[in-house]
Amino acid sequence: MSTFIRGGTVVTSETTFRADILCDDGVIKAIGNDLEAPSNAEVVDAGGQYVMPGGIDPHTHMQLPFMGTVASEDFETGTAAALAGGTTQIIDFVIPDPEEPLMDAYQKWRGWAEKSVSDYSFHVAITWWDDTVHRDMGILAEKEGVNSFKHFMAYKNAIMVSDEMMLASFARCRELGAMATVHAENGEMVYYLQQEMLAKGITGPEGHPQSRPPEVEGEAANRAIRTAQVLQTPVYIVHVSCKESLEAITRARLEGQRVFGECLAGHLLIDDSVYYNDDFEYAAAHVMSPPFRPKDHQRALWRGLQSGNLQTTATDHCCFCAPQKAAGRDNFTLIPNGTSGVEDRMAVLWHHGVNSGKLTMNEFVKVTSTNAAQIFNIHPRKGSLSVGADADIVVWDPEMTRTISAKTHHQNIDFNIFEGMEVKGSPSHTISQGKVVFKDGQLNVVKGAGRYIKRPTFNTHFGALEKRRKETAPRKVSRTAEAAE
Repeated sequence: MSTFIRGGTVVTSETTFRADILCDDGVIKAIGNDLEAPSNAEVVDAGGQYVMPGGIDPHTHMQLPFMGTVASEDFETGTAAALAGGTTQIIDFVIPDPEEPLMDAYQKWRGWAEKSVSDYSFHVAITWWDDTVHRDMGILAEKEGVNSFKHFMAYKNAIMVSDEMMLASFARCRELGAMATVHAENGEMVYYLQQEMLAKGITGPEGHPQSRPPEVEGEAANRAIRTAQVLQTPVYIVHVSCKESLEAITRARLEGQRVFGECLAGHLLIDDSVYYNDDFEYAAAHVMSPPFRPKDHQRALWRGLQSGNLQTTATDHCCFCAPQKAAGRDNFTLIPNGTSGVEDRMAVLWHHGVNSGKLTMNEFVKVTSTNAAQIFNIHPRKGSLSVGADADIVVWDPEMTRTISAKTHHQNIDFNIFEGMEVKGSPSHTISQGKVVFKDGQLNVVKGAGRYIKRPTFNTHFGALEKRRKETAPRKVSRTAEAAE
């Protein structure tokens, strides 16, 4: 069956125009005025609505084993919730245990993800280093379509990388044409401050932001960016939460460095007062890393999106319910880190971004879809509305109002960080692979329908940097014996 979207206003990252869209065989077949719907097509009336590329969330953690438990959201429920919010692809993370072979971890995550109802892809984390890691990075990049590798600069005594490991991995990323991505927090500082908080008797969730102040993120972001600068390779900083990290990115970009920044919907809208709530469950439900920041940091992040120094928005969707969070009731360092958001990202960004004038509709498409597709090299297949592109589309009703709540969301978690927020603007329809999978509040998904999307290496930034490396290559001076005398 074909899908025919009639009478909507098409909004892309570059332009806005009125058109019909015909989808068949999972791709966009035609875009134009007054197209004729095939007799067997499902017709979506988009009159008075906007038709945009489906969202891409470049940072999720479905079914993640972490801190002695496993995230409550699996790949089936998580991708379904994403579709309900207008997001048609996620990029999740393979996170090997220290000394676990990368290929073993990758195959394990691929197995978990087979039940996805929407398309998905993977970043792979580098959590240890030897010659087999070097080798497996090559296999992943060249055969499995993995074009990004994650480096945790936090979580000491677990998955934190040393500077030596990061340097070796960044260099390997450069060889492979893969994006180096970084969780920027100084793990040594965090560990030191955590022990200091506990020694002072600060054991509740309020110890979390106090042991991870903005400075520890800013320092790590700057260190990762300078490492990438020395190696002349692109770098992508995930979940930028504070002015200090944004300033490091902005400085580097002004110097011409290929640096990209991601911010989370939660960090744009929630401040650190949540950790000082008298209710432990409420405060613990907000524990994630980096933590939510004072309000002035949110203003800075919005400016980062407006200026283009932050290019993507994500959620770091990683769900733990109240009984799991209770593991840290007497020690905040044992609270599993993570919050939800994959269903709500696009609605809260539209409401607080587009409706307030902070973002144009075209900028909204850029930061929720197109930029991620370009950075991770799946554009124009994803993140665009063009003939031949995958028919991953959201039909957006700008007049629809709803109140976000854990009681009504599709996410498999008992808490919503946006609880009680009224938003204006939400999907009326979500189309994945050319099929209507969400319509008027109801999901119609098929377990396992999601496809693993391979992402080619060597996006356009690598070619430019290779030319720069040749121009600035180290030079040897040949000196004769006579000249030495």
